[in-house]
Amino acid sequence: MSTPSPSTVAADMAAAAVAWRDTLDDEQRDQGVWDWPGSKAAEAERVRWYYTPTDHGGLTMHEQLPHQQRAAMRLLSTGLSEAAYVTASTIMGLENVLDRTEGFAALFGRDRGRDPGMYYLRVFGDPEGDRPWGWRFGGHHVSVNHVVVDGRVAAGSPCFLGADPMVSPLLGGQELRPLGGIEDAARDLVRALDREQRAKAILTGTAPADIIGANRVEVSAGDRLIPLPDLWRGHFDDQVLEDRLWAMHDGLEAQLGVTEEDRRATEITAVPRGIAGADLSATQRDQLRAVLETYVARMPPGLVEGERARFAGDAVDLVHFAWAGGLERGQPHYYRLQGPALLAEWDNTQRGVNHAHSVWRSPGRDFGLDLLGEHLREHHA
Repeated sequence: MSTPSPSTVAADMAAAAVAWRDTLDDEQRDQGVWDWPGSKAAEAERVRWYYTPTDHGGLTMHEQLPHQQRAAMRLLSTGLSEAAYVTASTIMGLENVLDRTEGFAALFGRDRGRDPGMYYLRVFGDPEGDRPWGWRFGGHHVSVNHVVVDGRVAAGSPCFLGADPMVSPLLGGQELRPLGGIEDAARDLVRALDREQRAKAILTGTAPADIIGANRVEVSAGDRLIPLPDLWRGHFDDQVLEDRLWAMHDGLEAQLGVTEEDRRATEITAVPRGIAGADLSATQRDQLRAVLETYVARMPPGLVEGERARFAGDAVDLVHFAWAGGLERGQPHYYRLQGPALLAEWDNTQRGVNHAHSVWRSPGRDFGLDLLGEHLREHHA
């Protein structure tokens, strides 16, 4: 089977978005489809994204009929590789497992705190027109963002996938680890480093409580971890809920033993920290590429080839790998890849090291802000 072109991927997204949109009634459209570009409110909303079980903005799955849900999932599938789509679908199903873990409790001011129906879809603009348009699918531990400019997918980041639980038992003594490869590939790399290389790669022996870039629209030098209560769409009116989130954040940092020195060590810097691909052996560079692949391979055929090409050959020499925390499975840990238009982060520290986050970003290119601005200046000045 031949690889589709980027314009074919964009056309498939447009067809799926139109098919979904055309199933909606007026009330559903008010939530699910927003006019854009040209609306400041819609543009501000388009670049908001979350990975907590908060309101991600859009039409939730449980506000849709079964045929509408099917159309929504079809659109999601156009923006992900088969492996990433399977992973995202599994993550959504883990809400049922997490619900059991937490005693099927009413949480976060909702009748069902952990809810596989609380995944949101919103389309921005007109997929049938000649102007830019985009879409966002998100809920707890899933955030997929795409924008189409001039008939081509201009950006597919940020792309976030998380898992709670990270590891679940299956019958026959097997394990369900939807993000296992993302964790294992990086651990294989850090353990392959010699003592001198590890001294460059390991920022601190204490892992941060979360990814450092968090859900910022743009990541900048000096950024540090955002506390859990600030990762929601607004704050809770119920002080008990608000206090609970702060207690979870403060308790985890205390449990991990995070100090101010650790925060300085893991903050985002303009010059990447860690060990550069140029300082790795040929075998280790292949391992670095294997870690990169767990992030860029989230993109579907037709898009992933361009992302891989950015790190082909000697280009991988500019990618830095940094680690914080323990080196053994089951120990709290964090890592990141940073390079030109690249920031990929991973952490597994929460819930007894059984709650993981991973995100792939392209600073300067996220949300298509670079190409979108150029397009609007040229065509709609």
